Amino acid sequence: MGGKGWRPPDTDPTVPSVARMYDYLLDGRDNYESDRDACRALLLKVPSMKALALNNRAFLRRVVHYLAAQRGIDQFIDHGSGLPTRDNVHQIAQRVCRDASVLYVDNDPIVSAHGRALLEGNPNTSVLQADFRDTDLIFDQARSRGLIDFSRPVAALFVSVLHCIPDADDPAGLVRQVAQRLVPGSFLVVCQLVSDNEEIRKSVSSFMDRATEHRWGRVRERREVASYLDPFEVVSPPGLVEVSGWMPDNDLIRPQRTFEWEEWGGVAEIP
Repeated sequence: MGGKGWRPPDTDPTVPSVARMYDYLLDGRDNYESDRDACRALLLKVPSMKALALNNRAFLRRVVHYLAAQRGIDQFIDHGSGLPTRDNVHQIAQRVCRDASVLYVDNDPIVSAHGRALLEGNPNTSVLQADFRDTDLIFDQARSRGLIDFSRPVAALFVSVLHCIPDADDPAGLVRQVAQRLVPGSFLVVCQLVSDNEEIRKSVSSFMDRATEHRWGRVRERREVASYLDPFEVVSPPGLVEVSGWMPDNDLIRPQRTFEWEEWGGVAEIP
């Protein structure tokens, strides 16, 4: 992408993007040198970052398949979806249900451009360039596009995105605000970066806040993430776990070398 000299408008290739950094860690090609440099610096602080990103993507695949195949969910809103990679949400869900609907939401113009190109000709899938905190806009667009029927259960995904927003934006309140608009039998999928090490929480959060294009959130503690899902019925087993332990389906998941931090969370049903 960068080598061709093209980029979507409003994109500064000299400033790292969370979506493009994640793409690099997943061995993607839609990233710039600034993103790669930021990842290399981050890996010096937390060597487990690459394995964590791969495990997190595998968690997303397992969760979507579980919800589609075992819970009958055929509507998904992916908040902060990131750049398209292998086995996107719609591909997983539509292998189970051909007509499954997916709305991808991301504020990165590169995500929007690549997503629209990928989804051209897929009438049950759409990309919305928006801040995933703008719940009113997201729900209005989902309705106006005729994509999501909110009279039926929906899965709202917040996979590895809530650490991107500061406490002032109330991540727990955001999850509850979305849940309040969904009918019983809908599901919430939540995971984010956590650490028991206070130094890691502070140093990584500070690094990401300086390095990326928007004000970042922070690495949090497990108890804080658990509070996001307190009012709901967490699917248990496995409950809330480090994501590679969420219903693992094979032994090929690459283990983290160290656990300075981890992706931690799970799935909850709205009663």
